[in-house]
Amino acid sequence: MKQQIISLFEAAPSSYSPQDRALFDNFLAALNSGEVRCAQPGPEGWTVNTWVKQGILIGFRMGHLAVLPHTPHKDYFDKDTLAERVFKLEDQVRIVPGGTSARNGCYVAPGVTVMPPAFINIGAWIDSGSMVDSHALVGSCAQIGKRVHLSAGAMIGGVLEPIGNRPVIVEDDAFIGGNTGIYEGVIVSSKAVIASGCVITASTPIFDLVKDEYLQPDEGGSYIIPPGAVVVPGSRKSKTHPDFQISCPLIIKYRDEKTDVAVQLEQALRHTIE
Repeated sequence: MKQQIISLFEAAPSSYSPQDRALFDNFLAALNSGEVRCAQPGPEGWTVNTWVKQGILIGFRMGHLAVLPHTPHKDYFDKDTLAERVFKLEDQVRIVPGGTSARNGCYVAPGVTVMPPAFINIGAWIDSGSMVDSHALVGSCAQIGKRVHLSAGAMIGGVLEPIGNRPVIVEDDAFIGGNTGIYEGVIVSSKAVIASGCVITASTPIFDLVKDEYLQPDEGGSYIIPPGAVVVPGSRKSKTHPDFQISCPLIIKYRDEKTDVAVQLEQALRHTIE
């Protein structure tokens, strides 16, 4: 499949054959099942699978604007290749009624809970035991690990272009507070806590009060929030206009027993199959 997707993307035909559409449909099924994903961890860190992004972009090129059924009372208008994903009981995903939507081509593992309204975009990956709370967004290609809590209003940015860029990644057991924004390839490492109201991008300075130093961008030009870091909103004086403040999130501590109690999740609220 990988080589077929790459070849079709590079050829960029003016029209697509039924065989091309069948290839794309199989690709969507592989995304839904988790057989393929936009980025994956390895011994040397995360690897971006550019060909998967190419496959998603083929769907935008190939599709035609159409009326797609949404509810018995209301239709919506989108590319016919990018329909809403329909979950079944055997998927073992708990989706509370009230306006949640997920695009076809996202992986949502058994044991995930989604509160309304939330949106999960194509290419996203959400692993088991995680919760996507009300008004949260999991953007295109974003990678969410196991037992992650995305609080109400959390915005996890997506990325399809530039095609080689790393998506936002939130690793296992991280806690993302309400009304936060994580964008532009930022990695939130395992067990990190991002407090409510933090906005973190590739150009946001982040100061570690524990180590008395600024975080340095990684090779990709974005940031990796260290494992177990507790990040809260902060600010610093502008170098050119000291009367003004600019955003500068602060690492105030590293996760300890007190932090664990503060962010402890009530397992009774979560659907688990373990």
